[in-house]
Amino acid sequence: MKYAIVTGASRGLGAAAAEQLLAENYHLVDISRSGNESLGKKAEEMNDMSYTHIKADLSSSEQTQSVMEEWLTDIKKSSPEEILLIQNAGTVEPIEVTGKLDSEKINYAVQLNYVTPVCMANALLASLEELDTRVIIVNITSGAADKPNHGWSIYGSTKAALNLFTETAALEHQNRHPEVKIISFSPSIMDTDMQQVIRSSSSKAFAQVERFQEYKKQGKLRTPEQVASALVHLVINDDLQSGKLYHINDFLN
Repeated sequence: MKYAIVTGASRGLGAAAAEQLLAENYHLVDISRSGNESLGKKAEEMNDMSYTHIKADLSSSEQTQSVMEEWLTDIKKSSPEEILLIQNAGTVEPIEVTGKLDSEKINYAVQLNYVTPVCMANALLASLEELDTRVIIVNITSGAADKPNHGWSIYGSTKAALNLFTETAALEHQNRHPEVKIISFSPSIMDTDMQQVIRSSSSKAFAQVERFQEYKKQGKLRTPEQVASALVHLVINDDLQSGKLYHINDFLN
């Protein structure tokens, strides 16, 4: 059996990718606080209940790693053919200039954007000797990781850190576990809740807010379904280069 673990599967890119993976006969594992009822119903219709919700608060790295380890222990007997981990959950907040950042929001963002995906990947890679299965880890990143953006010091730096983790983990496993592929994927701008948060920012907190408002007005935002289709096609059809940063613009015009 092929398993796909998707974080942030309640909406946006995560939900779209999860639904498409169900259609590709993956057993979907949704690690979140509340789950996704519509995905559960879709799984009943498409793949005979191939949906599992594991309750966890993704802002807690300890809780998320614990449930991940428990799940990996549970599936050992099933000899999984493949485990695909798409780490999509994240937050763009706090959107604010340094000197005015809220410490609690900083901690939340660092946990959700960086610490938790590192811990989840670590738990999965630790199980390789016992599971003996093909593993693909996709860390969803952002163009904000490549350059400074006014008001995005936390978002950009956490994504930059995740990119370097991806490259380093890939380097460490390229000879030990050639069946493991670890990549970054940058979806660029999509019509999601995160974009709504960005557009509602003040110009003092985020200098480019008007530019992002224009993206929406001019219809320049891709749909999550379009991006998810490119991502799913990439991971199931291409010979992935471990450690590489893939960008949606390489697949969609």
